[in-house]
Amino acid sequence: MANKSHKKQTFSSKAGLIAATVGSAVGLGNIWRFPAETQANGGAAFLILYMGCVILLGIPVMLAEFSIGRAGHSDAVGCLRNLGASKGWRGVGALAVIASYLILCFYMVVAGWTWEYLWQSVTGELFEGAGGDMKAVFAARMKEYISTTWKPLWATFIMIAVNTGILICGVQKGIERLSNILMPLLFLLLAVFCVKSLSLPEAAAGVSFFLHPDWSVVTPGTLLNALGQAFFSLSLGMGILVTYASYFPKDTRLTRTAITVSLLDMLVAVMMGLIIFPAVMTFDLQGEGIAGATLVFVTLPEVFMQMPGTRVWSVLFFLLLTVAALTSTISIAEVSVAFIRDRFRMSRTKAVLVVMTPLLLLSSVCSLSQGVLSGVTISGRNIFDFLDTLATNMMLPLVSIGLCVWLGWFAPKGLLNSQLSNHGTLRTWLIAPVRFIIRYIAPPLILIVFICAFL
Repeated sequence: MANKSHKKQTFSSKAGLIAATVGSAVGLGNIWRFPAETQANGGAAFLILYMGCVILLGIPVMLAEFSIGRAGHSDAVGCLRNLGASKGWRGVGALAVIASYLILCFYMVVAGWTWEYLWQSVTGELFEGAGGDMKAVFAARMKEYISTTWKPLWATFIMIAVNTGILICGVQKGIERLSNILMPLLFLLLAVFCVKSLSLPEAAAGVSFFLHPDWSVVTPGTLLNALGQAFFSLSLGMGILVTYASYFPKDTRLTRTAITVSLLDMLVAVMMGLIIFPAVMTFDLQGEGIAGATLVFVTLPEVFMQMPGTRVWSVLFFLLLTVAALTSTISIAEVSVAFIRDRFRMSRTKAVLVVMTPLLLLSSVCSLSQGVLSGVTISGRNIFDFLDTLATNMMLPLVSIGLCVWLGWFAPKGLLNSQLSNHGTLRTWLIAPVRFIIRYIAPPLILIVFICAFL
């Protein structure tokens, strides 16, 4: 009965459906990875290539995952089973579940960092003793924080507890209700920061850099980076979109949903560019090298120190970051929760506890690998970085290729047509080009990105 009840769960509204799906896509990758890639790859040149990859490849692959999820009406493995896939192809779904759980192990740690920095911004502790070379102070503080034992662990445990509570509440009362609150909040905070950043003295120079393409630095690697960013930011290959699509009502217009989610995801990236680059130009940080944690936990606190109302802006930004981290971790965890529920016919509460409880140990190991366990390495990487490389660079591309190949060549005849047209009730010209892309274009291009990740 638990399995049957699970299958009947759906999002209760179109707004909630969009909010939850956008929340699954919009995460830390949009906020810290996109500005770094843009700075290193020709400004608007990278932006144009990234948008092209989202439109020409990201949306078709998203539609493939949506189609499998809604038609299969189960978890990432169960959908393929329900649609008649052989055991070998079901392994693609299993790989998505495994990859998402590995990502969850270290993503909870990063989510904990955002919570800790939000708390330190509220208390003012973040800026205590910051003077002179502020960047060096913040860099040393970040290094010291992540390498200590208990502070990052407690922050990670808080995020695990919050996720557990929300997931136990279910699809409508937990995931959808939270998304309806947090996603508007996220866009409101982004809008506030855009207004503030665009009012800075050198905002025009920052916007000019961001929106002026420098094609001279573009290489084949730039296109590969843009494609990787598109897939990473849309959460393709994690099983998230397959799982969420299984909660879509039957009358959901998949094409419209995919386009809306993709456009909002791109909007977040553009807004982050309009936030970051005016600040970089205004505070003369062009040579600092925007990258990952350096941007979020080092460079931006330095920017806040030079702005009136330092603590207010810091609190707002790390609230924004915590919101993005929370919506991402919930969607990633739901992949495993749905699998456990369907596979073992388990109540939602028990399934959530089965998924989340091991994270108390596994995420702790990832956190400690930045400190006392840093000497434990796999293939020359600490445990945190190894899981990141294994899941993100290896497993996710393989899942995306597998789903595209199966849907394009081995799925029941008419499955894609039926899902995109809502069983013939809608007319859409996109069916033929989407089928062509997932058959002939997406798999080889994803494979190229996969291979180049190891060159």
